[in-house]
Amino acid sequence: MDADVAIGLLRTMWRIRCFEERVVQLKRSLQVHGLIHLSIGGEGVAAAVCGRLRDDDAVYSGHRAHGHAIAKGAPIDRLMAELMGRSDGVCRGLGGSMHLVDAEHGFMGATGVVGGNLPLALGTALTHHLQEADRVTVVFFGDGAVQAGHFNESINLAALWRLPVIFVCENNGFAEFTSREEHSTIERVSDVVAPYGFERTTVKGSDVPAVWEAFGGFLDAARGGEGPFLLECLTYRRRGHYEGDQQKYRDAAAEQEWAERDPVAQLTRRALDEGWIDDEAAAAIEAEAGEAIEEAVRFARESPFPEPAITAELVYAR
Repeated sequence: MDADVAIGLLRTMWRIRCFEERVVQLKRSLQVHGLIHLSIGGEGVAAAVCGRLRDDDAVYSGHRAHGHAIAKGAPIDRLMAELMGRSDGVCRGLGGSMHLVDAEHGFMGATGVVGGNLPLALGTALTHHLQEADRVTVVFFGDGAVQAGHFNESINLAALWRLPVIFVCENNGFAEFTSREEHSTIERVSDVVAPYGFERTTVKGSDVPAVWEAFGGFLDAARGGEGPFLLECLTYRRRGHYEGDQQKYRDAAAEQEWAERDPVAQLTRRALDEGWIDDEAAAAIEAEAGEAIEEAVRFARESPFPEPAITAELVYAR
């Protein structure tokens, strides 16, 4: 990984971090509504994966989608407006946190249905395959989705049809409130898909260069007509399953261990050690992200709420 790539990823990660920290404040002051699922501590996976994609590549996300949308290029002002229920949001204020869509940048949707994005991603990948295009589909999911029936159905069809899809599992060790060893005897998701015979690997999600390199190899092969692939990223969410979760199931020692593996801090240290940035530049990257998020909040607050009549307008397709 060279300096320009590392600095670009660091900027993306700080934008995701600042966005979600600000969302916490807005949620507590009742300016953001509905269930909010944060990816604080896992920004490196979103940045490294989506940072390699083009606008015409498709990304599908789940209920923890803010980071993926930002990293894929969705405008943060319209994302913030969406979370605040305003008409200038990416879904006109009607989708909220778990139903973000920005087709212009290839972010094809988030869903609150665990694993519900997997078969949708296959549809897009099949389209690309039939068109003989070099576009790639990426679908993010957590290790909890692996226990759903439609996971194995999707994996089977992707392997059978050799689709240009990359499955990215963000394995944060918990399916909502349940640790992996409590709901599965198979430790690694990459082992779950072993019988299907396609290439897969497991990397540390907090090691951003490792994610960047591993995903890059799969991406090049998928563009060349190969697939599917699975990239399992061992990561951690430093917040609860949802904002307001009391987290009684969390281990304090593990919290401290993962705080030291924070991907933003790790990549910053490497950038400083390699001489790619100095302390002043590192501080400036964080400050710029914070300023961009405050501008997004201002934009959202100035946006009107959707007119009630829009509900009737959107019932039927035209």
